[in-house]
Amino acid sequence: MTAMTTYNLISRWSGALGVCAIVAIIRPAHADPRAVVELFTSQGCSSCPPADKILGELARDPSVIAISMPIDYWDYLGWKDTLADARFSARQKAYSQVRGDREVYTPQAIVNGSVHVIGSDRAGIESAINTTKKTDGVMSVPVTMTQSGKEINVSVAASSQAPAAMHGEVWICSISKAVPISIGRGENGGRQVTYHNVVRNLLKVGDWNGTAGNWTVPLENISREGVDGAVVYVQDGSHDSPGAMLGAAFTTLH
Repeated sequence: MTAMTTYNLISRWSGALGVCAIVAIIRPAHADPRAVVELFTSQGCSSCPPADKILGELARDPSVIAISMPIDYWDYLGWKDTLADARFSARQKAYSQVRGDREVYTPQAIVNGSVHVIGSDRAGIESAINTTKKTDGVMSVPVTMTQSGKEINVSVAASSQAPAAMHGEVWICSISKAVPISIGRGENGGRQVTYHNVVRNLLKVGDWNGTAGNWTVPLENISREGVDGAVVYVQDGSHDSPGAMLGAAFTTLH
C-alpha cells in the first residue's frame, strides 16, 4: 500500500523523530553487524504481513539489526494500530526529505539509513545491504553496551576516518522481540500477525564527533514493561536529517 495519496496529510506532521527507551546489558554476540534494517509497517496495511515475516527472519540473523517501526497514518482505514507511534511516521518522512523524494509508503524498509526498499522484497533488502556496506563509514564504528548496577554504559569507538569529517547522534531503543497482535478490523481484520523487534521507545544518548565517546544512562530512564531487548545506534546527521548508519549493537535483556 503506497502512501502517495496521503502525502499531504503526512507532510503536516512534525515533531521529534525518535525517542527511545532501553535496557542494555552486554556486548552482543556479533559485535560488528553489517546492517541496520528499519521496517515501517502498519497493522492496517494488507501488504505488510509478508514484510513483517521477513523482518522476523532478518531478526534471527546475528549480522543484521532488524527493527520494526509501526506508523500511524493508516489508522483512519478502520483499525488503529496498537503499536504505532507518530514519531516513527515522522522519522520515515524525514528519510524521504533527506533523499529528496516523496517515497513514503508501507511496507518500507530503510537499509543502513540510506536506501529504501519494499519491505516484502527480501532480495532487494539483501542487495541494499551489500550496496550500502560499500559506502565509506557505513557500519564501520564499533559500538558496545554494558550494564553496571542500575546504569547502562554506551561506548562508541573513534572513527577510522578523520574525526573532523564525522558527526552524528547516538540513540538507544527499547525493543519487544515478538508481539503477537490479533487485528479486529480493517484490511487485515481477523488475522493474527507477530511483529518482531518492535521499537517501544527511543532516547537520544548524545552527540558523536568522530572521537571515542562514553555515555551513562540510568535504567529507570529507559525501562518499560514488555521490553526484552535493546538497540543502540550511531547515525550520521540529526533526528531532523537522518543519514547513514555508522554503527550499532543489539542485546537481549534478561
